[in-house]
Amino acid sequence: MKRKFLSIVLASAMTLVAMTGCGNPDVATDPADMEMAAPEESGAAAPEVAADSADAIQNLINNTSGTVDLTLWTSEEDQEFTQKVLEDFKSLYPDVSFNITLGAESESTVKDTVLSDVEAAADVYTFAHDQINDLVNAGALQEIAKTYTFDVASANIDTSVEAASLGGKLYAYPMTADNGYFMFYDSSVIKDPSSLENMIADAKAANKKIAIQFNNGWYLYSFFKAVGLDATLNDDGKTNSCNWDAEGGTDVCQTILDLVNTGVVVNMDDGTTVTGIQDGVVCAAVNGIWNAQVAAEAWGDSYEAAKLPTVKIGDKDCQLSSYSGFKLVGVNPHSKNVGWAMLLAEYLTSEAVQTARFQARNLGPSNINAAASPEVQSDKAIAALAAQAPYSTPQVIGGNFWAPAETLGQILASGNPDGTDLQKLLNTAVEGITAPVSE
Repeated sequence: MKRKFLSIVLASAMTLVAMTGCGNPDVATDPADMEMAAPEESGAAAPEVAADSADAIQNLINNTSGTVDLTLWTSEEDQEFTQKVLEDFKSLYPDVSFNITLGAESESTVKDTVLSDVEAAADVYTFAHDQINDLVNAGALQEIAKTYTFDVASANIDTSVEAASLGGKLYAYPMTADNGYFMFYDSSVIKDPSSLENMIADAKAANKKIAIQFNNGWYLYSFFKAVGLDATLNDDGKTNSCNWDAEGGTDVCQTILDLVNTGVVVNMDDGTTVTGIQDGVVCAAVNGIWNAQVAAEAWGDSYEAAKLPTVKIGDKDCQLSSYSGFKLVGVNPHSKNVGWAMLLAEYLTSEAVQTARFQARNLGPSNINAAASPEVQSDKAIAALAAQAPYSTPQVIGGNFWAPAETLGQILASGNPDGTDLQKLLNTAVEGITAPVSE
């Protein structure tokens, strides 16, 4: 991917909703609709720009003297792509001298590096959304009360905005929305993926299996949330709240026992699922993008993907829910160039760049327009994730969740061999999930 890629990014139309301010003197104060023109060398015609919005950015330029120094941290895998995007960003402002240093930090562990010295951390950095509580509490994220080029909250899917927020305030810019799970299946076997009961009938007729990992809280959550029961992190950022032991919880447990008893739905982890698909044993799986390619290669033209199905729990057909995960871009409030850092963060997460990131790295966009594009929708896995999005919840949970959930799921996946009262099983699980956290 060479300059052609850069021209695509720059020439992509960006509908921009201007700043509504952010309390920093470098940030715009007046909202308006605008579009950002690509540089003349990109070959794109310059669109009309609303005066107030143009003024917002021009004020930032006018208040800038000397070189704008910024440090940006992204994952090792994103370095090549991001370097090209940075060159595009700089070319949008030819009258400004930039010195942007790109560093490599994993999105899954960047929190530890940032919190070791917040003031010395990068001006802009990407991170996994489940780190937002600790980053906000440490004063490591600039609140996004105002924006320069588009309205972040309305441009991205609701769940990604929820993941980027804390206490009703937006603290980060959604960048991707592809860390979740859905159902992929062999359509030569499964004729109706909308109902788990129908899927079981199809799989049983073909002597095939459906893989669901019950002994993992990430997937087990799906069944409890389907009846309105939840497990989430408390405001203290340490302990959990969980009401799986409330009314409806025992119905969930009985449903899982009944599913396992069919002999068709089998508790399988990632490795076993992959082997089962490749061996022709598994015809459908609740899983994610990380294993979708394996299924596509094994099933060929019969590979399909869809949102999770409904399942009968108690006397109701319930839509299975899911946890979801997002990559976000944050701005360090200690940056010496907060305004430019925010403008860069917007550009990195804009519709055009999210589309280009999908083209370059097959990462699912959080931007509504980018996700709805024909190119993205043609990717079956990402389209299935988008279909599941209305039934997903950003995964924000404390460490005490995983072991009790795994134990509960394992007992149910094993058919409750000791015949333990289901309410007792739930009470024990919830007690462990909500246990105090020692300092």
